[in-house]
Amino acid sequence: MDIAQLRRQGRKYLSESEVKTILKDYGIKTTNFTLINRDQIESLEINFPVAVKVCSSDIIHKTDVGGVFLNVKSREELRECYDLITSRFPGASVLVEPMEKPGIEVIVGLIKDRTFGMSIMFGIGGVLTELYNDVSFRLVPLDRLDAEEMIDEIKAQKLFHGFRNIKTDRNSLIDLLVKVSRFGVELEDHINQLDLNPVFVRENDTIVIDAKLVLEPVN
Repeated sequence: MDIAQLRRQGRKYLSESEVKTILKDYGIKTTNFTLINRDQIESLEINFPVAVKVCSSDIIHKTDVGGVFLNVKSREELRECYDLITSRFPGASVLVEPMEKPGIEVIVGLIKDRTFGMSIMFGIGGVLTELYNDVSFRLVPLDRLDAEEMIDEIKAQKLFHGFRNIKTDRNSLIDLLVKVSRFGVELEDHINQLDLNPVFVRENDTIVIDAKLVLEPVN
């Protein structure tokens, strides 16, 4: 995917499917999504329950506008969700992905500052992000030691050290931070902001559930 070309076309955002495709190119684990048409639903090879989402570069806050349906349990429900999304958002795609086993929800992001350049953010994610504002920052590039320090700087750092026997794959979380840092270094000229939220940190892996990307405007 040519991000520079998308910027020249005047695009401001990437769709969720586009962001996740690029993340996979950087070795970052994301949900296994499929973009579907209605006539594919009957033959779709997927295990229920699933999440069904509107997918468009023009719709960034999908949940706020009624574009996300979780725990869809059958093909009949999937058809209903598909019809609702396509009626509410004409021209948008429909994304389907398995409901993932939950974990500790974190946020990982990139933010470009005009003075300091690209920085990476890490903290508690999901619906609690704005409530607790429990985050740490570093300028990129990031090494593994930097990533470990970022994790240990937040107030909830005990969650990643076996607090109350909660099992999390700390090494895969460190890997994610380093890979996102590399993403930010290599694409700094083209991106303004990246938001991975939520990210599930589970017992044996770390996986990106939702992703948003803001392109750098062309001067």
